[in-house]
Amino acid sequence: MSSAAPQLPAAVNGGSQKLRFRQTGLSRLSPPSTLSPALPRKRFSTKCQSTSVEKPRTKRNLLDNASNLLTNLLSGGSIGSMPIAEGAVSDLFGRPLFFSLYDWFIEHGSVYKLAFGPKSFVVVSDPIVARHILRENAFAYDKGVLAEILEPIMGKGLIPADLDTWKVRRKVITPGFHSLFLETMVRTFTKCSERSILKFEELIERENHDKKAIELDLEAEFSNLALDIIGLGVFNYDFGSVTKESPVIKAVYGTLFEAEHRSTFYIPYWNLPLARWIVPRQRKFQNDLKVINDCLDELIKNAKETRQEDDVEKLQQRDYSTLKDVSLLRFLVDMRGADVDDRQLRDDLMTMLIAGHETTAAVLTWATFLLAQNPAKMRKAQEEIDSVIGGEGITAESLKKLDYIRLVIVEALRLYPQPPLLIRRALKPDKLPGGYNGNKEGYEIPRGTDIFVSVYNLHRSPYFWDWPNEFEPERFLVPKGNEDIEGWAGFDPSRSPGAMYPNEIISDFAFLPFGGGPRKCVGDQFALLESTVALAMLLQKFDVELRGSPDEVELVTGATMHTKSGLWCRLKKRS
Repeated sequence: MSSAAPQLPAAVNGGSQKLRFRQTGLSRLSPPSTLSPALPRKRFSTKCQSTSVEKPRTKRNLLDNASNLLTNLLSGGSIGSMPIAEGAVSDLFGRPLFFSLYDWFIEHGSVYKLAFGPKSFVVVSDPIVARHILRENAFAYDKGVLAEILEPIMGKGLIPADLDTWKVRRKVITPGFHSLFLETMVRTFTKCSERSILKFEELIERENHDKKAIELDLEAEFSNLALDIIGLGVFNYDFGSVTKESPVIKAVYGTLFEAEHRSTFYIPYWNLPLARWIVPRQRKFQNDLKVINDCLDELIKNAKETRQEDDVEKLQQRDYSTLKDVSLLRFLVDMRGADVDDRQLRDDLMTMLIAGHETTAAVLTWATFLLAQNPAKMRKAQEEIDSVIGGEGITAESLKKLDYIRLVIVEALRLYPQPPLLIRRALKPDKLPGGYNGNKEGYEIPRGTDIFVSVYNLHRSPYFWDWPNEFEPERFLVPKGNEDIEGWAGFDPSRSPGAMYPNEIISDFAFLPFGGGPRKCVGDQFALLESTVALAMLLQKFDVELRGSPDEVELVTGATMHTKSGLWCRLKKRS
């Protein structure tokens, strides 16, 4: 349940509603100017790196030159003395911006300035600097542009909330994701996944009985599955979207599409007077919000009518096997001393609905995409499932033994982080560390500076990962020393004892699948566990192949990294 930040704020996207690029398997999982996986495991300086792998420069037109001139005039010295990225305007069209951010990272280093006309941004691609922003000086920053985009949808939910509201709500919500609740949720994950499996089996029986196989869009199926899980786990509502469609489901998807639209549209026209009534798209959005809010209000009302108030400790020790409505909403309503108005509860639920749904569906999509291109790794995963689960269902205990499946999930999150950017704004002047190969004196930034922490760059950095563009789940088992990188503690699985999944502590902020520090995603374990259960149950029953070539899978970016036309796969029942 990652903080599903839109990939780009409206002011930065250059007007393209959907940026896309063509994938060609693992060889094209990376931007053009990355280290070849065949290179030996050694470090390269920034200068050597940019020289050895620099992509050919495209011929710049008059608009490109004018843009760069404007960038230099308006940004030169407004944010410290860091390097300035001079990209062609054409770099902003035809592919996701975070690919250009990677190229500029290789060229300019871990911290650089990027300007679009009068607006400057600082792009961070270094774990040392990311740690400073997200953990060491976290309360000197808020969500900035991100909050402005999401506030009309999520209100004062955890993602867009101001710091004062966030501090109060975080203390209330975090205890709800306690260990007994998560263990109980495994049954919900299994129940919802079984619906999908049964649907696939019935389709095979009805449409292609002889060949025991069928072709379908797994991204759409994962999206339906994630929606059902969030509905039941967070606010005790069964969408049943795997097998049916309702006005509420249509409204949820309409709201998701609008969140993506706002994150990737150049001009925030929805803020104009009367736009919500005059523009058809915005009228539909307001109607969709009303349908969802009415549904949430009714659920909150029902939960409060059956309230059983108790202290947090006792709520966490409940016998969940006898509780009829096991949900985060039930916990929040029953918590003594946590009285809150219905509007705030609704904002909290809406935030988790949007954030938790999109990211989980995306993780499952790309994990399947990667495994389908690596039959040997898929067989290894299935052998583990057969050994641990056999013909039985998944339990909380058996889930702990699915070591390889869990690594597949986190490796998919490394290659396809959801979201690829974390957005922050400085609430006061600060001094950023220089990072690896950066200015040893650091970089002074003024109040109001907008920052992109590029999770995509961090996860594919050739300075902190061996073979960064290769799909290697086992990499998380091997400690990695910091060698000559001052200020980075290296990668050490023993640093976070008891953790079922690698995290930012183990990697010292080189791996940020759910952010880090105080504002890290509160539902990270919920999302990881549901993804693991869903993937394991799919592979237990089916062999999965891509319907066509990986070239046919195109990527678009918005709230998350997802496909343009679905992940069409061939599912064949395992014997």
